[in-house]
Amino acid sequence: MLCSVVSDPRPFKIPESVLVVIHTPALDVLLIRRADAHEFWQSVTGSKDALDEPLMLTAAREVAEETGIQCGEGTPLASQLIDWQLRNIYEIYPGWRSRYAPGITHNTEHLFGLCVPERLTPVLAVREHTDWQWLPYREAADACFSPSNAEAILLLPEFAR
Repeated sequence: MLCSVVSDPRPFKIPESVLVVIHTPALDVLLIRRADAHEFWQSVTGSKDALDEPLMLTAAREVAEETGIQCGEGTPLASQLIDWQLRNIYEIYPGWRSRYAPGITHNTEHLFGLCVPERLTPVLAVREHTDWQWLPYREAADACFSPSNAEAILLLPEFAR
């Protein structure tokens, strides 16, 4: 009798990520709703694809993947993607730890801001997000499920150009 083991082909997530607060000059913030947790509104987030991936590249890639907004090198918005030089270290929610290698319990999140000229209509990655909304920054902070995301949004007046 032959036995086969089915394993998840996806590699473990790297416990280093970015959080990108997308905002307008008027400090309106784009929030997106998670597909796997409908009550969770958040900014763009995502992990590095490789240990040596530069954080700026991770941030631009995640913004493009999750919203369709292009802000990578050579785009008109590239200069508006700003590394805030802040990071959060937080405990990974137990329900999501299986995405990481065994024993990984914490993630390091690097904060970025992206100023767009106006409230743009995002093109969502439907596998990841189901809805979007623009809110004034204080209301956006109140709507976030993640305390670190809410804190980042409340820092927006200090970092917005």
